[in-house]
Amino acid sequence: MQPTTPDLTHRTVLLTGARGFIGSHLLARLGTLGAEVHAVSRTPPSVTAGATWHVLDLADAEAVDAVVGSLRPEIVYHLASHVFGARDLEMVLPTFRSNLASTVHLLTSVERAGGCRRFVLTGSLEEPDVETPLEPPASPYAAAKAAASAYARMFHALYGTPVVLARLFMVYGPAQRDLKKLVPYVSLALAGGREIKLSSGLRPVDWVFVDDVVEGLVRSGVAPGLEGQRVDLGSGRLETIRGVVERLYEIAGASTPPPFGTLPDRPLEQVRAADADRTQEVLGWCPRTTLEEGLRATFEWYREELGAGRIAL
Repeated sequence: MQPTTPDLTHRTVLLTGARGFIGSHLLARLGTLGAEVHAVSRTPPSVTAGATWHVLDLADAEAVDAVVGSLRPEIVYHLASHVFGARDLEMVLPTFRSNLASTVHLLTSVERAGGCRRFVLTGSLEEPDVETPLEPPASPYAAAKAAASAYARMFHALYGTPVVLARLFMVYGPAQRDLKKLVPYVSLALAGGREIKLSSGLRPVDWVFVDDVVEGLVRSGVAPGLEGQRVDLGSGRLETIRGVVERLYEIAGASTPPPFGTLPDRPLEQVRAADADRTQEVLGWCPRTTLEEGLRATFEWYREELGAGRIAL
């Protein structure tokens, strides 16, 4: 049984990455809980309802200082991230700037402003486990996220920053605008009758629906006694990419089989499942949405958006 939903009425919340996939869902949820949300993004949003928006590059330390110092937020959700799993050399500097430098700037600014009640930093399933620190990160993104988590732990140990590391697994759901991600890519291709290219699909992944992740993040911001700890926001169960694609084909009523093996597999792919039992114990949270329910809702959303002309192939 899930615990009572927290009341965030009049709580000042700073949310970075508010225009992103998970951030936009979290923004909407925080609004329903009564929070006074200050949303940060690099570019201005087309719709500003539900938050006070701040156009800010988190890699600009002085600008971050100014915004955080004026707001003095009680809760910080740091979701801003340059999310690319590509292994290209060209990804090293952008991911360093957007994932590591921005996190260090934000942590520093929060402490300079007098601290906060909770700082929730989202991590990635691609990060090496704390228990296996010598395992090489699988990508520049994974390396930057692992380094950001290390800085957050250092801030907690040295300065008492009430950090919670929320490690996210393979989050999917409606309104994911990066159409190269597997679920939106396959959903739109099936809905629009476009050619699909796929790897072998043999990699097992822990899939988790975005609405469930949002609830886990909300609780990570208020649950007592979590400071300095990491919580896994995932299902604890593995399903291969092949299995997810086959389910989407069934949902779409496709008459042809998926073309697995038309693309090479990426090197150094990580296979990890969330420690769901521990998360249930310390956070009182577990996913409610089954994989079938989540994939069906997601496919229907993309099909409707495509049909209405709000998304183009």
